[in-house]
Amino acid sequence: MNAIEDLSIEKEILPLFDFTVNHFAKEQLHELFRKPLNSVVSILERQDIVKGFMTNEGVLANYSYSKSDFYEVYEFLHSQDKAGHANVLLLRIGFSKRDTGRARSALIQLVTLFREIEVYYVKKLDTKPFPEAYKTELRKLYDFFTSFNLNYYEGRIKEDSFEKKDQKALARIIGEKQKNGEIERFFKHFAVFEAYVSISKSVLKYGFCFPVFEERGLVLKGVYHPLLINPVKNDFSGKNNVLLLTGPNMSGKSTFLKAIGICVYLAHVGMAVPATAVQTPFYNLITVSINHYDDMMNGYSHFMLEIVRLKEVVEKAIAGVRCFAIFDELFKGTNIEDAIEVSKATINGLARFKPSSFLISTHLHQLKDVEAIAENNIDTCYVDCAVNNGIPVFTYQVKPGWSDLKIGQLLFAKEGLYDLLQTTTTKNVVRRGFLPRSPNP
Repeated sequence: MNAIEDLSIEKEILPLFDFTVNHFAKEQLHELFRKPLNSVVSILERQDIVKGFMTNEGVLANYSYSKSDFYEVYEFLHSQDKAGHANVLLLRIGFSKRDTGRARSALIQLVTLFREIEVYYVKKLDTKPFPEAYKTELRKLYDFFTSFNLNYYEGRIKEDSFEKKDQKALARIIGEKQKNGEIERFFKHFAVFEAYVSISKSVLKYGFCFPVFEERGLVLKGVYHPLLINPVKNDFSGKNNVLLLTGPNMSGKSTFLKAIGICVYLAHVGMAVPATAVQTPFYNLITVSINHYDDMMNGYSHFMLEIVRLKEVVEKAIAGVRCFAIFDELFKGTNIEDAIEVSKATINGLARFKPSSFLISTHLHQLKDVEAIAENNIDTCYVDCAVNNGIPVFTYQVKPGWSDLKIGQLLFAKEGLYDLLQTTTTKNVVRRGFLPRSPNP
């Protein structure tokens, strides 16, 4: 099972793709991002659907309509009597002036809204760029609108001659569609349509790229975290299946790993990604461990949680599952002696599962001499950081190699903690209000 909670896809990334007009489309948008697709064929088909909508940018750039009209038409088409029969208001056309007036207003609202969507958007779409299967879906939407004979009724409304016979004829069309479930199917297909419109707008706005799927390994150019205002873009090319990432605290290791994880996950749900170019294998399992916490509900410490997550991945890899896994500051939750030993065993062991990809960040400088590094069986990168006049300067640039830079003591000194801890006196403590003053003699 994929474990991608630490990527914050739903909370942080999905809103970037959300230009939806109603909550039905928003729900479908969430559904498209919910889980990876099961094959490269399915991924490429979804990519082509999004590209088809992007090709129609000129038609869809200002895609919009009255949200209140949409919800009122939706409720109108779904309203039934207590026995579950067709819209009771339509059945009462001609029963009373009040009922007839209400039905007439509702029908006019429906004709106006559907005609607007049909004429300005659906009818103008160039369907040639879309995959054949989705062309069928677009045809269904178009046929749904045209089956109402909207052009005719729009003319009658404009001429102020939309009379009872027109209303009853339109009511019969609606009743038949309610009876055979066509109304419900339309709104579901329409929500998916609008979700794709939303996604295409996002890709065009942010300039994301569509990944290419290759067996040769994971390669990313210009990768960045999409929530950063002025992101530093980095390249990554995994010659081996394990990457060991080093760098001091606050240098950007976690952000870099999360950016790669976001790209890999979005690629597997068929979306464009925040990078200039991406080549990736197809992974059957995606696991990301970045945010450090204890699982209090299950009684797991952070270290035990790492053990459990790592075991799950290794068992899958042994079974032949192609895994992508990120472990940020692996084994941070235990003492340094244990961390070094189990990290060495982990790195050497993971290097055996060549089809999979493992990205690990660490502060354990002792791992520099691990066997797999000496034999060039794993890649090493570091996030660069300079020190000017005792102050760290973060560049957020990822470079090949290893960093032994330690800035903990620099930051400690920069905040004046050495002086504070060594020079605190009773007078200073009293001045800060920690001890009561002695009463005046």
